[in-house]
Amino acid sequence: PLGAAKAQLHKTYIVAETEDGLTIIDQHAAHERLVMEQMKSALADSVAQTGVTAQTLLLPEIVELADDRRDALLAEAQMLGRLGLEIEGFGEGAVIIRTVPALLGNPNVAALISDIAEELVVLGGSTALEDRLNHVLATVSCHGSVRAGRVLNAAEMNALLREMEITPRSGQCSHGRPTWVKLSLADIESLFGRR
Repeated sequence: PLGAAKAQLHKTYIVAETEDGLTIIDQHAAHERLVMEQMKSALADSVAQTGVTAQTLLLPEIVELADDRRDALLAEAQMLGRLGLEIEGFGEGAVIIRTVPALLGNPNVAALISDIAEELVVLGGSTALEDRLNHVLATVSCHGSVRAGRVLNAAEMNALLREMEITPRSGQCSHGRPTWVKLSLADIESLFGRR
């Protein structure tokens, strides 16, 4: 349904030809949704609530944070552990990160932890656990996604499109923005005054 990838524009958008027009896909937004849905599925399907598969960092990373952000992270350490993030306090104003979600590959750990801490402070303690979990999943998936500016080959572009076609809610990223738009041949012809 999303067509066959024909080109990548500005290292950000995939242009695909469909039977009756074309689709334009935002590669970062689309991949962000796919990663989030994979993490949600892994979390839901985890045996005995063990959580998302984590990868141990070769060298644990120490991240310095303001006290309110550090405290927010430590208060949610158990939830974050289920997401593959093993976090412990490390003196005043710092945490140590021992594992990250395996789905993320090799993320910028300091940026990821800083963004999660900010999200938790903004949400505060009054939000339901599921809401906090979804916000954190959105933040984590953003860090684990193909970035705008990354050149993709035809096989990678088409693999992304096929994965989108079978993934629930792949029409919008975890922030609510559309991941793709479609122009029918009639729309294109209208743009050029042919209809």
